[in-house]
Amino acid sequence: WQTGLMDCCTDCSVCCCGMFCFPCLACQVAGDMNECCLCGTTVAMRTLYRTRYNIPGSICSDFCITMWCPVCSVCQIKRDINRRREMGIF
Repeated sequence: WQTGLMDCCTDCSVCCCGMFCFPCLACQVAGDMNECCLCGTTVAMRTLYRTRYNIPGSICSDFCITMWCPVCSVCQIKRDINRRREMGIF
């Protein structure tokens, strides 16, 4: 990952969106990945993204993060998407 799970201050707009309109952010992430809006917060979505970009981790860690920190999980994915877009690799 290009930012840590709790690195909210690196992109405050993403974190505010995640805190105050979590379903909106989840749908943005799913849309960015050409998936169904309902998939944005799932373990499968996090695992798909992680494997697509060769980010170290496991399905077990994806499950734990998604279950216990869903807002942080989706924010981390969205920050990563935004950074990869800036670099032209998304």
